[in-house]
Amino acid sequence: MNFIETKSRKKQTAVTDLEKSKLTSKDAERLYYFMVLTREFENSILKLYRQGKIVGGAYTGNGNEATSVGSCYALGKNDYLFPMHRDIGAHFVKGQTPLQLYLQHLARGSGLTRGRDGTGHYADPELRIFGNISHLGSMIPVANGVALASKSRKENAVVLTYIGDGGSNVGDFHEALAMASVMKLPLILVIENNQFAYSTPVSKQYACDKLSDRAIGYGIPGVTIDGTDVLKVYIETKKAVERARAGNGPSIIESVTMRMHGHSAHDDASYVPKEMLEVWKKRDPVEQFDKKLFQWEMLTDELKENIYNEINRELSKAAEEAVNEPYPHGAEVTEGVFAKPWLCQFNHT
Repeated sequence: MNFIETKSRKKQTAVTDLEKSKLTSKDAERLYYFMVLTREFENSILKLYRQGKIVGGAYTGNGNEATSVGSCYALGKNDYLFPMHRDIGAHFVKGQTPLQLYLQHLARGSGLTRGRDGTGHYADPELRIFGNISHLGSMIPVANGVALASKSRKENAVVLTYIGDGGSNVGDFHEALAMASVMKLPLILVIENNQFAYSTPVSKQYACDKLSDRAIGYGIPGVTIDGTDVLKVYIETKKAVERARAGNGPSIIESVTMRMHGHSAHDDASYVPKEMLEVWKKRDPVEQFDKKLFQWEMLTDELKENIYNEINRELSKAAEEAVNEPYPHGAEVTEGVFAKPWLCQFNHT
């Protein structure tokens, strides 16, 4: 799929805006594609959950697409990604396929965790993706460890990880940043401030004006950005990536968004004021970028329809294939859980 090329004044304005981020029209196309893919994939996950085909939790990042896509787009192939459960867009940008993510969510035996888990708790070392665990703050020290190892091996790679507004209040967050700043680790931490830690609003979580203000306590840069603007997210993350790659240490980026769905599919988010959702609905990240592309005459109704149709055909095919894959075999259920008996035996002769 290719955006329509024009020589209009609006197109020239669009190019100028993209040049600020050193991105091209092709990059704009890819950013839009990944954001739509993320939105449509998560919509399909909710459908599978309601059909009883996904058991346990089903999490979405509706409202966070610009943050996950824009931030990961700033990474290179050899950089490391530590995403959270609302960062499906980052998985796609880093090279993960819809099929693998369906297999994972459906807990199929051919999935990356071989059916041991049904959410984003997985790793794909070949793509340098290391997914979250339920104790979210605990992944920042792990990301630190990878950053330290990478620095020791002189890989010139950076590590991008995320935490929510709630998770930024746990001890792991502060301990990891203290270590990363002192050791100048190549770490970028994106705080996804999406207004609620489950049902707790940000007004009851912290007293500082901005979560990025915490950066000064570690002697590192901190910035707060509009997390619904994919180009702004990309620009600030790229700055942090370049800083880390140059050996100047970690950065904090607070991305202000709104979690438009509940904590997970079982949560109706009745605790969120309706008027608040209405305000943020007007700042939908996918629709915002959609409108910009129309204004810049890089997108038409026909092209938009083609993009959505292409993505949904791709997702339907992958979902059908994943649903038809078998669950893990019962005889393998203890693999990777218990130590092999022979490993525990000692030779006393």
